[in-house]
Amino acid sequence: HSLVGSTAIARTHPRWPEITRIIFHGACQSGLGTLAAIERLGTKCVPLGALAAVVTAAGAGSSRGTHIMPRRNLGRDMPKPEWHAPWKLMRVISGHLGWVRAIAVDPTNEWFVTGSGDRTIKVWDLASGTLKLTLTGHISTVRGLAVSARSPYLFSAGEDKMVKCWDLEYNKVIRNYHGHLSGVYSLSLHPTLDLLVTGGRDSVARVWDIRTKNNVHTLTGHTQTVVGLATQALEPQVITGSMDSTIRCWDLVAGRASAVLTNHKKAVRAIGISPKEHTFVSGSADNMKKWKMPEGKFMHNITGHNCIVHALAINEDGVMASGGDTGSLHMWDYKTGYNFHTCETVAQPGSLDSERGIFSCAFDLSGSRLITGEADKTIKIWKEDPAATIDSHPINWAPPRGGGKRY
Repeated sequence: HSLVGSTAIARTHPRWPEITRIIFHGACQSGLGTLAAIERLGTKCVPLGALAAVVTAAGAGSSRGTHIMPRRNLGRDMPKPEWHAPWKLMRVISGHLGWVRAIAVDPTNEWFVTGSGDRTIKVWDLASGTLKLTLTGHISTVRGLAVSARSPYLFSAGEDKMVKCWDLEYNKVIRNYHGHLSGVYSLSLHPTLDLLVTGGRDSVARVWDIRTKNNVHTLTGHTQTVVGLATQALEPQVITGSMDSTIRCWDLVAGRASAVLTNHKKAVRAIGISPKEHTFVSGSADNMKKWKMPEGKFMHNITGHNCIVHALAINEDGVMASGGDTGSLHMWDYKTGYNFHTCETVAQPGSLDSERGIFSCAFDLSGSRLITGEADKTIKIWKEDPAATIDSHPINWAPPRGGGKRY
């Protein structure tokens, strides 16, 4: 980078072509000799440091094959964001007596479940927002929920170290998965295999066989709580984010990490996998980062949500939602990382302003409704504003200068 800047300074010199000829056509073999030759041309007006950078670069390679390559402008290569309608609050559902920490949507898109600090799991009708069922059994905050698409089962995990399997035909617990040494903070169902993955405060992610209740793998390597967790059918099949600020991509067959991503500086509390691209996003207090799978290659930062990001969700239309502890809900164009809309959640009457945090979020299966679980003990449902047009809410986007950070 400094080399390009130095070259720009040196180019202003009237005898620049002669200088380049000396440097690149081997007038002198050593760098010092080259500098002496340039001095003889009378280059006092060019800063010697600027030329030294050019000369050093020229001397670094062979005299025949070396040439200065300016850094291309990465901003030009970035695709332009698609237009998305802004989102607005559609419904507020109250009923829980504690923070709403987990949300899962049923595969038929008829109902959804929420888990809370009041130790209950509640089942709600998606269309009307009415309460259908309350499940009790956990003795501490419910932190993870998943509804199986392959069987009539609901899985839940809590800070009481318990991982439970509920049969929704009888609304009873039929299996308990024992093994976590401390609270369980995240849970995810494998989409194609009968496996359940849970992450906890014991710094490990455990892979369970749903039927036999066996702990198939214990994925060790993190040094702090595993909070972010996602599973998918393609490699890497398990991705974990931890309070130790690292992300690990796991080889499920070998039971060990295939990649460790250390770019974040703060705890990684949320992982979101794109339903269309083979990419994923990690959310942290420093920023959000987009990664290419399977190797875990860093693509670009998604900046602007300056708070602790607790929840991420991505729908089929390329809209990403991120919820933070300040009560801000940011809507992004997933492909480019353009923040096309920001909503501020409203605390329920009688709540403090500090109770505006968003702890969990999920799109329904159509992608047209966003459900958020919040610190004011409510569940909020958001939808796209049908009155918005590209003229009323134009895209105000500029590519990042210099192509953005490389880490």
